[in-house]
Amino acid sequence: MSRPPDDRRRDELLAAVVATCAERGLGPRSLRDIAAEVGTSHRMLIHHFGSREGLLVAVVEEVEARQVALAASLAASPGELLSSMWTQLSAPALRPSERLFFECYARGANGEPPFDRLVPEAVDGWLRPSATGGPDPDPDPALTRLALAVVRGLLLDLVATGATAETTAALHRFAALVAAAPAPTPVVPGRQVP
Repeated sequence: MSRPPDDRRRDELLAAVVATCAERGLGPRSLRDIAAEVGTSHRMLIHHFGSREGLLVAVVEEVEARQVALAASLAASPGELLSSMWTQLSAPALRPSERLFFECYARGANGEPPFDRLVPEAVDGWLRPSATGGPDPDPDPALTRLALAVVRGLLLDLVATGATAETTAALHRFAALVAAAPAPTPVVPGRQVP
């Protein structure tokens, strides 16, 4: 009979794997290689994460959670928030994590387990009020979804092409458009919007 996973040890291992992912990426590295890098055995990683694929999903979920928490901690206008987040997300140190995100997200969008558990949370997690900086509902969920799509599209461009200056210029242009956009008109139930 196997022993139940120790949550504290799982968290420690996950933090170590996230760190090695930032340094060297995970890509095609074997579970044994990753385990050796973080000072454990591949069996312990399987014990805590179920499989190499389960470990990859856990890394993506952890990095996403950190990014959502960072966004929630920034008190800024939508345009300023976009620019601040882009500075964090486009940092070269995050490139391996971003590549891993896109690989896992594509596999999840195709319905491949365990990657499918990322979908739709990888979008919905950003649309919750806590991700937009407060307890109140997002005043403009369409703009939040649009901003997420633009940022992810530019990140995909960045990790695929390395076009840092070009993607950064595009993000700042989008942030300026967001900053200049009028506030959304509140929808009142039972009343038509002109």
